[in-house]
Amino acid sequence: MGDGRWGGADRWRSAGRTLARVLVVWAVSTLTMLVLAGVLPDFQLQSADGDSFTRTALTAATAAGAFGLLGALVWPVIVRALLLVPALLLGLLVFFLNGSLLLIALWVIPDGRGAAAPETAVVVAAAMSAVASATSTALAVRDDDAYRRRLYRLTGRTRPRDPADSAGAGPGTVFLQLDGVGHHVLRGAVADGLMPTVAGWLDAGHRLTPWRTDWSSQTGASQLGILHGSNEDVPAFRWYEKDTGRIMVSNRPASAVELQRRAVHRTGDGGLLTVDGASRGNLFSGGADQLALVLSMAARRGRRNRSRAGYFAYFSDPANAVRTAGSLVAECVREMYQSTRARLRRETPRVSRGGTYPFVRAFATVVERDVVVSAVMGDMLAGRTAVYADLVAYDEVAHHSGPHGRDTDQVLARLDRAIALIATVAEHAPRPYRIVLLSDHGQSPGETFESAYGLTLKDLVRAGCGLPVPRRVRRTPSGSEARDAARDALRSALHRPVDESGETARELPARPSEPVVLASGNLGLISFPDVRHRMTREEIDRRHPALLRTLAHHPGVGFVLVASAEHGSVVLARDGVEVPVAELADGGPLAVFGRGAAAAVRRTDGFPHVADIMVNSMYDPATGTVHAFEEQIGSHGGLGGEQSRAFLLSPPDLSPPVGAGEELVGAERVHRVLRRWLRESSGPQVPVGPAAALEISPSARETESILPVEGPVAPDKNH
Repeated sequence: MGDGRWGGADRWRSAGRTLARVLVVWAVSTLTMLVLAGVLPDFQLQSADGDSFTRTALTAATAAGAFGLLGALVWPVIVRALLLVPALLLGLLVFFLNGSLLLIALWVIPDGRGAAAPETAVVVAAAMSAVASATSTALAVRDDDAYRRRLYRLTGRTRPRDPADSAGAGPGTVFLQLDGVGHHVLRGAVADGLMPTVAGWLDAGHRLTPWRTDWSSQTGASQLGILHGSNEDVPAFRWYEKDTGRIMVSNRPASAVELQRRAVHRTGDGGLLTVDGASRGNLFSGGADQLALVLSMAARRGRRNRSRAGYFAYFSDPANAVRTAGSLVAECVREMYQSTRARLRRETPRVSRGGTYPFVRAFATVVERDVVVSAVMGDMLAGRTAVYADLVAYDEVAHHSGPHGRDTDQVLARLDRAIALIATVAEHAPRPYRIVLLSDHGQSPGETFESAYGLTLKDLVRAGCGLPVPRRVRRTPSGSEARDAARDALRSALHRPVDESGETARELPARPSEPVVLASGNLGLISFPDVRHRMTREEIDRRHPALLRTLAHHPGVGFVLVASAEHGSVVLARDGVEVPVAELADGGPLAVFGRGAAAAVRRTDGFPHVADIMVNSMYDPATGTVHAFEEQIGSHGGLGGEQSRAFLLSPPDLSPPVGAGEELVGAERVHRVLRRWLRESSGPQVPVGPAAALEISPSARETESILPVEGPVAPDKNH
């Protein structure tokens, strides 16, 4: 997927970086040697008569250079000669041989100025090696070329793959999910020169296909559908289930386990990755044997079947730890600078970015990215058939900085670098690879609902129900209107006086339990937990006469979905608009949300766990903005704008995702496209049932790579 050919400018830049790194390591090694000579009595860098500091520094530089040169030239030969030595004995010999190299380096210094006792030479050599290694690694923290070359050495693949060697091997497929990067954002990033790798692929004939998400435009629903072929009964990112009495949250391990179990049971299929597959950084496993950072496996017991093994394997290499730690600190500083700049400039919209958020952002944009990219490269060098990985950096930053702007532009540029690194490593893999880029949803910008109207969705619901609300809410227009409407409705319906708190007289029945209000981006879900079934509009009106009217008429609300005893289900909107779901079309109250909105709402209305009331925020097509019901100025989860437009970027040797004039709609349809591409690449993919999907194939055990998981990982026994 990369041409592997550097231009002259690239070679000169690489040579310049290498030379600069060598000079810095040499200087640090010289300083280390001077310090050691000052603190160790049996180690000297001066003649018996003493020398000036300049002469002593020159002696140290000569010794450090000689030691480094000997290490570079002689050490690989020594290690190769000692490969058959037992590991414990080799560990002891390393210190002795390293000390011997230092004694030789001191011996070549003129006039006998360098001298050390043998035991001191061992200590000095160990310290010099550690400091030089740490310095060199730190300087190469973000040098992808150096990192890639080191990976090749570790895996023994220092030369690009010879096409003749893999003539009989079918191509593998790597699916890279750029979390939250919408179709519009990707095209803009390419046009602005932020993603030259992707631009090169498009110029080479790759197909860029937009696809439309379901109503629940978020990773939980989209990735479950993409990896497991079904996202049925996933109405949002968070929802309340009346039959179990629990709140499901897509990014909680327990919820992810249950959602994956349901999908596998529904389809009778292990998932997209059941045939020699690897799942990296995802919410769900996709049926893969090889796992790293997979949320649905995070709660599993035992060392060998924990998805977190990917972290341990990655950070067990000190070079990886230094590389990532340096970037982690830089990202924390970058976030604090960017948030301070936004605050000083009084940029709007804006949300709080203090507390632990800089570390959360750094984890998502640096640690998780580095571990996942390393895992994918290890999978390719091991020759695995199918790999699916999620890179979450853009989505995390866009939530707090907005989907467009300098902050997210920097993230997109770094994602392109990661893609380029993976593509170049593919040239050294034992089989050819096709790399497919895709996203699970986009993001829509906009001021939060609370910032725009002075109250949260929960406050509005409580006010509409006549329940107590904070004092600040009572003073907002939305809060006072909702409370007045609720008070009037109760007074009219019950013919009872109502006090200032909204409470009716004592002789009225006890107040029912309070509603559960959950936010998923700009999609809100309201459930009444004391009623075991999905409440109808008529039942809600009898209990809270003003609630539905308050929600439907609010300027921050686009439409409301609720069941109806008379009409089945209805969509309510401003100006008294009411449309039965059975009669919904892309016109009427959903016209502003675009094509396919009616079908998406109708599908969700049939889910067993759809909320009593579903609330989608307003959408302004002129500005592309929505109002998130949580603290996000870049949001997704409902209908409206870029959040519903994801993308699929595929190589030209794969069949078109859809026919001419057709539209790719829904995550489940994307799953079928990816399945077809795997069949085209590697022959028929035999559907694997839930039980069979748990068995680890012998081939998977044989090809287990040293990166990033140590040993095969036992899959979920509950599938």
